[in-house]
Amino acid sequence: MNLKKFASLAALGAVVLAACAVPPAAAPAQPAQPAQPAQPAEQKPAEPAKKFAGITVNAITFSGPQIAEPMQRRGKEFSEMTGATINVVTVPFADLYQKILNDFATGTNSFDVIVFAPQWMVDYIEPGYLEDLTDRVKADPDIQWEDIGLFFRDFSATYNGRIYTIPLDGDFQMVYYRTDIAKELGLQPPKTWDDYIAFAKAVSEKKLTTDDGKPVYGSCIAKKKAAQSYWMVTSVASAFIQSQGTGQGAFFDLETFKPLYNNEAFARALEIYKETTQYGPPDEINLDVGDTRGLWTAGQCALTIDWGDIGTLAIEEGSKVKDKTGAVILPGSKQVLDRKTGKLVDCTPELCPYAIDGVNHAPFAAFGGWSGAINKASKPEVKDAAFAYLSYMNQPAQSNVDVTIGKTGFNPYRISQFKNLDNWIKAGMSEQAAKDYLGAIEASLNSPNMVLDLRIPQNQYYQGIVLDGAIAKFLAGEQDIAATMKEIEDGWEQKTEELGRDKQLAAYKATLGVQK
Repeated sequence: MNLKKFASLAALGAVVLAACAVPPAAAPAQPAQPAQPAQPAEQKPAEPAKKFAGITVNAITFSGPQIAEPMQRRGKEFSEMTGATINVVTVPFADLYQKILNDFATGTNSFDVIVFAPQWMVDYIEPGYLEDLTDRVKADPDIQWEDIGLFFRDFSATYNGRIYTIPLDGDFQMVYYRTDIAKELGLQPPKTWDDYIAFAKAVSEKKLTTDDGKPVYGSCIAKKKAAQSYWMVTSVASAFIQSQGTGQGAFFDLETFKPLYNNEAFARALEIYKETTQYGPPDEINLDVGDTRGLWTAGQCALTIDWGDIGTLAIEEGSKVKDKTGAVILPGSKQVLDRKTGKLVDCTPELCPYAIDGVNHAPFAAFGGWSGAINKASKPEVKDAAFAYLSYMNQPAQSNVDVTIGKTGFNPYRISQFKNLDNWIKAGMSEQAAKDYLGAIEASLNSPNMVLDLRIPQNQYYQGIVLDGAIAKFLAGEQDIAATMKEIEDGWEQKTEELGRDKQLAAYKATLGVQK
C-alpha cells in the first residue's frame, strides 16, 4: 500500500471517530442567584438644622459707628452659629428716641430689638411696649448676671423690680488729660473746675503744636446741638448742685419738684462751661463726640470731658496719645448750692459730707450705658432669637473683649472687667494706664455722691429738647446766663404741669433709690 495513501486514510478515520464520539454529560445547572443591590456611595450625615434657621431679627440703634459696629459684627457671628438673620438699622442719635417710640405707638413694630439709652425705658415700659426679660435672664447661666455691676443691673436694666434690658455698656463721664503735657508744663490733674480752666488756659497760652504742626487746644468738649452734648454741661454743674449723696438728686427739688437749674450754682457752671470754649477748637460748638475724639487721638487736645471711649481709642492703631492719656474722676467744687437760699456757698462738713480735701465731687452717670430690649409684640420665636442675640453680645467671652476696643463705644460694666487687667494689657494699654483708666471709672461708680441721670417720664424732652436747645443758644451768644436758666426752668415746668407734678416727683424719688 502506498504509504501516503495509508496516512491519509488513517487521518480521515480519526476525524470520523472523533465526530461520532458521545460527549460527556453536562454538569447539573446551578439555581439562579438573586441580583445584589448596588452599594450606594458613602454619604456624610446631614448637619442638624441650626436653632434659629429662617428667623430674622430686626434691630435699631444710632448711626455710630460706635454701638452699631459691635452689633453688626457680633450679629454675623451669631448668624453663623444659629442660622438667624440679624438686620441692624441705624438712625441719627437725635432721631433715635422718637423713631422707636413712634414705631411702637403706631403698631408698626418694625423692630424686634432696640439698643438705646436706658433712661428712656420708662416711656417704652409704661405703655407696655417692652418684653419683661426677668425669667429669661434667670434661666440663662451664660449671661453671668451677677458679674454685671450692681448699678448697671439696677439703673440700666431694671424698672419696678423687673428686668427689661440687657446691659451692653457702662457709662460715666470723666476728665481726660495729657500726661506728657502736664509733666512738661508742671501741671496737676484737675481736682476742681477752676483747676480745669487753669490747665486749659495754660496750655492755650503756650500755643503748643503737634509733631506735624497742628495746634494743641487747651480743652476739647463736644458741644453740638441735637447730638450727645447736653450731658456735658450736667457733668460740670453736678458738683455745684448735689452734695448730700446720690439720694439728693441734681435736677429737681425733692419737695416741690422745682428745677435746680436756675440759681447761682448753675450760673457758675454755665460760666465755666462757656469759658472752656475760649480754649477749644474754633468751631467747638459744632463738634460732636466723634469729632473731639478724633482731635484727642490726633494729639490736638490737652483736656476733654467724655465717657470711657477715650481710654480705649487712645491705644488704637494710629493714635498719637498712647501712654499719654490720663483719666480722673470729674472735677469738683469747694462751693455748692444752698437749696434754701439758692446761693452758692462754701462747703462745710454739713453741706459737703463726702468732700475730699474740701472738694465736693459729684461724678455723673451720664446716659447709663447702651442697653438692649425686646419688642413685646414680636413673634415668640423671634423673641427667643432676639434674647439669645443680646445674651451672646453681653456674655463675658464677647463683652470682655469689646469693651477694650475703642470703635465699639462699649465701656466696662462687668465686675470682672475691672478686676482682670489681662484683656486691657493685651489690647495695648500699659498696666499703669489700665489701672488709671479703670480706677477713674471705679471711683465714679463707688462715689456716695454719684449723680444719677434723669429717668422720669419724657426725660428726653427735659434734656434733649429744652436743656439742649437753651445751652446751644447760650454758647452761640444768642442769650445770656439769666435768659438761659429761665428758658430751662420754664420749659421744664411746662412739661411737669402737663404730665402732673405729683406723678413726676414720685417717679423722680423712685429713681434716686437705685442701688450701686
